[in-house]
Amino acid sequence: MKYIGAHVSAGGGVENAPLNAAAIGANAFALFTKNQRQWVSAALTDKSISCFKRNCDAGGFDTAFILPHDSYLINLGSPDEEGIMKSRVAFIDEMQRCEQLGLKLLNFHPGSHLNKISVEECLDRIAANINLALSMTKGVTAVIENTAGQGSNVGNKLEEIRYIIERIDDKSRVGVCIDTCHFYSAGYDIVNDYDGAFGEVERVIGLEYLKAIHLNDTKKPLGSRVDRHESIGLGLLGMGFFSRFMKDSRFDDIPIVLETPDDTRWAEEIALLRSLE
Repeated sequence: MKYIGAHVSAGGGVENAPLNAAAIGANAFALFTKNQRQWVSAALTDKSISCFKRNCDAGGFDTAFILPHDSYLINLGSPDEEGIMKSRVAFIDEMQRCEQLGLKLLNFHPGSHLNKISVEECLDRIAANINLALSMTKGVTAVIENTAGQGSNVGNKLEEIRYIIERIDDKSRVGVCIDTCHFYSAGYDIVNDYDGAFGEVERVIGLEYLKAIHLNDTKKPLGSRVDRHESIGLGLLGMGFFSRFMKDSRFDDIPIVLETPDDTRWAEEIALLRSLE
């Protein structure tokens, strides 16, 4: 079964996210558990936590298919001492918020070397900071999202994600989210070599680590290393790709989240994808 949703607003409190997801006909969703543009946010209240859980139950949302995303400010591979300290504290806080809400996953971008350290040193820093966060929390899996490779971001190559995973002490609590826009922009041709591209995920990383999908079309060409999402069927991936994806059992029983740019189309996009199953 496919669990499909979108990255919905948690404006007014995290408890509103499941309501917003239900309104678009989703059975999965993503959210920010704090302001994604600030280093520090107010702690979750007991009222918000209980209301979030109650609204998830009312909407029929299983926590296995809820995919919170961390702050965009966090860079676990930062070469700067101040940046790494702030990122480390913020990431641990994100993991603890997921723990409070009873969520099992935390999706995050691995990090950037900022052209100040080597890729390998950046990856080593990311792994060390994931290990630290895992040691200070329970029950939450750190889910590494592949990137388009824009600027100095790491994680556009599957081998780099594998490198991080190999250095995680508790491999039962690490996983991968494949973003289809990023994957194509990074040079993996999921349009003309669907089997080959996803076969690389299986070969290099292993499907046992695949915990989620960000299902997006793309505005930019193969290998552009530019991250520009597009609405389903309106970009370069085309409906043939989405039809094949929706029939692929490898993507059953994990959260599939839209991050497409027009939120007014989400209900329509979810219905369209379900019609392809």
